[in-house]
Amino acid sequence: MGIEVKNIQKSFSKKKILSDISFELEPGKIYGLLGRNGAGKSTLLSIMANRIFSDSGEVLLDGKSVFDFDEALGQIYLMSERNLYPEGIKIEKIFKLTELFYGSFDYDYANELADKFGLDLKQKFGKLSTGFRSIFKLIIALSVPAKYVFLDEPILGLDANHRELFYRELLDNYVKTQKTFVISTHLIEEIANMLEHVFIICHGEIVIDGDVEDVLKKAYLIAGPQNDVDKYCRGLNIIGKETLGSIHGNYIYGKLDDERILPDTVSVERMDLQKLFVNLTNLEEGTKK
Repeated sequence: MGIEVKNIQKSFSKKKILSDISFELEPGKIYGLLGRNGAGKSTLLSIMANRIFSDSGEVLLDGKSVFDFDEALGQIYLMSERNLYPEGIKIEKIFKLTELFYGSFDYDYANELADKFGLDLKQKFGKLSTGFRSIFKLIIALSVPAKYVFLDEPILGLDANHRELFYRELLDNYVKTQKTFVISTHLIEEIANMLEHVFIICHGEIVIDGDVEDVLKKAYLIAGPQNDVDKYCRGLNIIGKETLGSIHGNYIYGKLDDERILPDTVSVERMDLQKLFVNLTNLEEGTKK
């Protein structure tokens, strides 16, 4: 059945962070949860993993509330930016503690990943750099038996080589286990090709919820001389604009009118996921001011 998020709301100090959030996660998919800093991504994932309480709403795992169903916690793993471990504890000891909580742990796989990433398992957690703390957390996320793995800014501090290695290992793990992954990150361009479904959150609201392929079918850049572009785009949903020399571009999200006559001076191009995200969240930011 998967995970159902129903009407989640959350405020801190009277400031609303999440406003009536609802969506579903189907088993065996890779999801992207995209949003600017402060959009509510981390708060939402923490509520879904039962780390913090919502003000209202519910999260259901296979029809049962994660807030009241202790066994659900063993099916969900959240890797977050927060460091929850004592500074003096060794990495190999944390693996053992993780096994106690989740009932099992793939030590062979974890050791293999540690070798690939160059992580010393006898090192103390507090001695790790920011990048190696992320690597350590990623190894746990890929080695636990949880069916749902939430990765909140998983590549914090990772260099390009380690990021590339992580992406390969994540896809390999996904193919072998068919786990459900939710990736929250600001480096959209790097993960766009691996995402099957995307949620874009802005000001505590979901503004996009769809399969990536379907979402990008409605994302366009209309470019050419400004007068011609503006005339062609009249009545369309313009989410952004840019000008480079004599060339003007309007970013459009929505269905184009097939009956519109496209001037020879105007081109229609597809927008990538990162461009869509930037323009859509800039638009939402502007409308909220």
